[in-house]
Amino acid sequence: MTAVAELPPARGALSGAVRDILLGSPPDAGPLLGEAASADPFGEDLQLALYLAYEPHYRGFRGVPDTREWDLDLLRLRAALEEAFLGALREAASGADDVSAELDALLVEPVEGRGVSHELMHDGTWERMREYLAHRSLYQLKEADPQAWVIPRLEGQAKASLVAVEFDEYGAGHGARVHARLFADLMEGAGLDARYGLFLEFAPAVTLAPVNAMSLFGLHRALRGALVGNFATLEITSPPGARRMAKALERLGAGEECTRFFTEHVEADAVHEQVMRRDVIGDLLDREPELAADVAFGIRASVLLESRWEEHVLGAWQEGRSSLMPGAPGISRPAPPR
Repeated sequence: MTAVAELPPARGALSGAVRDILLGSPPDAGPLLGEAASADPFGEDLQLALYLAYEPHYRGFRGVPDTREWDLDLLRLRAALEEAFLGALREAASGADDVSAELDALLVEPVEGRGVSHELMHDGTWERMREYLAHRSLYQLKEADPQAWVIPRLEGQAKASLVAVEFDEYGAGHGARVHARLFADLMEGAGLDARYGLFLEFAPAVTLAPVNAMSLFGLHRALRGALVGNFATLEITSPPGARRMAKALERLGAGEECTRFFTEHVEADAVHEQVMRRDVIGDLLDREPELAADVAFGIRASVLLESRWEEHVLGAWQEGRSSLMPGAPGISRPAPPR
């Protein structure tokens, strides 16, 4: 798992402009700001443009100077992209500010479950499992990093408890147990290249959008409530899906280096669910009750984007085609040795 990603090809004028800025050739910003406002906020071009604009805040791209992180042309264009994306999210994930009701809904598992993890548990192949891992690698290889941005924006018990959850995400002081490292081990055990950002070029917009939402919420203090809602959603919904994914890998004959990532989440996130709900959200809203609407929005937006991703993947598989963009490496190789 190397630290720096390769800069992928553009998918349109917006992602091309961000790419040019990162490489030191800023275009005329005027027309691009208007294009950002009129572009499909969930489309390939805008979502890749946002992802490229956010990555300098993480590990960056090979050949892109670290100083681009605060490049004014980049920030100006990013702001226009964010305005379009956030506006579309607020419209698509609108609702009341009843945080308890939103959290309760996350705990309801349909009797006849239909989702990507259900599909993989019952009928998954190594090829489809690798597709799943390639999609998820965009977040999981930097798991918990977007949520860490909210730590300095919290106080008291909310801060202490969120840090406790993050401590577990980062391996409780053990580098080999950092969840991003465990996911890299899983990818390698499944026969995939685990280099950071390798699958960015092949990830469709529905895969980029949930990661972009995390970055958007985390990098803006005004959206700290939405970020807490997002983090709670991840922790609360993780254990059932992780249990199914562990069973899917066991059915395929995967080794412990593959299943460890999911079994760790079954155990840890069952505890995190209560910590996030009672100690993080509870304390945050005791201190800042006006953030309830944003916490609820963060939950709904996270559910919406995950649902869009699931629909895309399941739809592609039902049609007998890949859910990734063409050319993703290593997906169709033979099953790894048992």
